[in-house]
Amino acid sequence: MKLQKLFIAVAAFGLLTSCGEKKPQSALIKTEIPERPAGQTDMIGFAAEPLDTVRVGFIGLGMRGPDAVERFTYIPGTKVVALCDIDSARVESTQKLLDKAGKPRAAAYYGSEDAWKQLVERDDIDLIYIATDWKHHAPMGLYAMENGKHVAIEVPAATSLEEIWDLVNTSERTRKHCMMLENCVYDFFELNTLNMAQAGLFGEVLHTEGSYIHNLKEFWGEYWNNWRMDFNQEHRGDVYPTHGFGPACQLLDIHRGDKINTLVAMDTKAVNGPAYIKETTGKAPESFANGDHTMTMMRTENGKTIHIQHDVMNPRPYSRMYQLTGTKGFANKYPRSGYAFEPEQMDSTIVPDHENLSAHTWISEEQQEALTKQYTHPIITEVGNMAKEVGGHGGMDFIMDYRLVYCLQNGLPLDMDVYDLAEWSAMAPLSAISIENGSAPVAFPDFTRGGWNKVQGYRHAYKK
Repeated sequence: MKLQKLFIAVAAFGLLTSCGEKKPQSALIKTEIPERPAGQTDMIGFAAEPLDTVRVGFIGLGMRGPDAVERFTYIPGTKVVALCDIDSARVESTQKLLDKAGKPRAAAYYGSEDAWKQLVERDDIDLIYIATDWKHHAPMGLYAMENGKHVAIEVPAATSLEEIWDLVNTSERTRKHCMMLENCVYDFFELNTLNMAQAGLFGEVLHTEGSYIHNLKEFWGEYWNNWRMDFNQEHRGDVYPTHGFGPACQLLDIHRGDKINTLVAMDTKAVNGPAYIKETTGKAPESFANGDHTMTMMRTENGKTIHIQHDVMNPRPYSRMYQLTGTKGFANKYPRSGYAFEPEQMDSTIVPDHENLSAHTWISEEQQEALTKQYTHPIITEVGNMAKEVGGHGGMDFIMDYRLVYCLQNGLPLDMDVYDLAEWSAMAPLSAISIENGSAPVAFPDFTRGGWNKVQGYRHAYKK
């Protein structure tokens, strides 16, 4: 794997022993933070001109794209202008979703590897929605912004530090939104828990955890041209971190008053990946880069910690391991959804039988129901029932699309900006750097280039 422009920084390279001699410590690996190009400013809090109708072009109609097109037929003030996939049959099957919804058919692009460029170059599209294989995400996003379009990119939005910096710089220069389509920050438990955290129920949030643990053995064959297994064979590290990482970062106000400073990662050996290839091809691979299970730990400027895991190879129950540890309370989603609090954090206006609370045990189902009712996130109050009806991973996909459109229509900052995209995607190449250097600590780049403290606290934007 290519590691872009690394250099070793020997930070505090030694402690004095009792004899006065210096004892070497682990070196801190840093990656280059390019200087912001002249004339550019950051995109923190950026809001574009409001759009009465959000006109959308969709690229990639495989596993995710058609569902996204269907969801947009339920969002007022949107128009599906164009569809693109290399396979014409996928374009036609997606057109039928528009027929079913009573919407006009979209312009169709297919057949050529570059057909998507024709879609992007249209002058009647505001937003490009990218749901292709990972290697095409960044190039398509860059081309969309260069052609005057806002862009929303499926996860991960980029797979290398070079691509990430290109997306950041292009968004800053073109003044176009570049958002990653991270749906898990909109799941119901995550949104409600975020609302509780912002209200102070957990005290100070000190530690967050997340994961993507999902045995993909029965799904590998569904990825076009085997691209996802090939990616794991060729790349090391947590290659799919954002579902767990995104909610964790929002809880910790990353680049809204805090930033990640250091990352350390390690993995197991590769077993089930090579075994799958041998089983399906009859030939064992000569090499397989990614370990079956990857673990990454991070520490922030304000002394908080994050733990993220990735495992798509082994027979484990699905888990995003959403977890929060605060000074006054605790939240957890997998395998059990629940909360625990110091008794003084609750009273009878929040949960019944509050005097029987103990931080050593979960609150009861009755208490959790009362707590959730009181702290239901405003976004869920507004659109939660409709999201459940429309669907998309239980409704969180619809909320994601709805909020993207809402912010574009009202000229508001998006819920996830280009720096969220950068930070959440960067864990993949940074974890690879750590692992390939003996689990050495790696400095996490400040993609805001000094702007991480301009906003205090993560909040969703609403029209006045």
